[in-house]
Amino acid sequence: MDIGSTIRAIRKRKNITIAQICEETGLSQGFMSQMENNKTSPSIATLESIAKALKVPLAYLLLKKEDRMRIVRKEERRMTTSGSEQLKVEHLGSTKNVRMMLVEFPPGTSTGDEPHAHEGEEVHVVMKGRIYAEQGEDAAEFEEGDSFSWNACTPHLVRNIGEDTAVVLISIYTEDESARDLL
Repeated sequence: MDIGSTIRAIRKRKNITIAQICEETGLSQGFMSQMENNKTSPSIATLESIAKALKVPLAYLLLKKEDRMRIVRKEERRMTTSGSEQLKVEHLGSTKNVRMMLVEFPPGTSTGDEPHAHEGEEVHVVMKGRIYAEQGEDAAEFEEGDSFSWNACTPHLVRNIGEDTAVVLISIYTEDESARDLL
C-alpha cells in the first residue's frame, strides 16, 4: 500500500507542515518522514490520529488508488460500438463491478436480432426517444424519463421504436469481468 504518499499528498494540498502534524499527533518528525516515504508502516491507531490531524476519514487513507474517485471528462470518454447494429456506446465511468454508459439507438436498431443473456444486473434510463424492452415474458414501451431494471441472466432485448435516435443511460453491475463488455 502507498499510505505514506497519500498522507504526504493530502498534507501538502492542505498546506500542513510535518511539524504541525507531529505537534498534533505526538509523532516524531523522523517517523513522519519515514512513513511518508513508505519506509515504515504506521499502526491503525497512528493512522487514526494522522487522519484526525488531516481532517480526513481514516478509511480514505486505507483505500487503494484504484478504489478512489476516478474522473472521466466528457472529451476523454471511451467510445465503442456494440452488436450487429454497431450501436454507439459512450463509456461514462466504471468501478470494479459497475459500468455506466450512454447508448445511442438509431431508429429501428436494437441490442441484437434475438434476446441475449449474461451475468449481472442492469438499470436503464431513457434519456431521449422511445424504446421497447423485453426480458423473458415481460415487455414494455418507454419514453424519455422512464426507467427499468433487470437481472441480465434472463434473455433481454432493447429496440428503438421511435422515429428519432434514442439515447439510453445504462448501468451494469457484474462480478464477472468477462461480461464487462456486454450490453
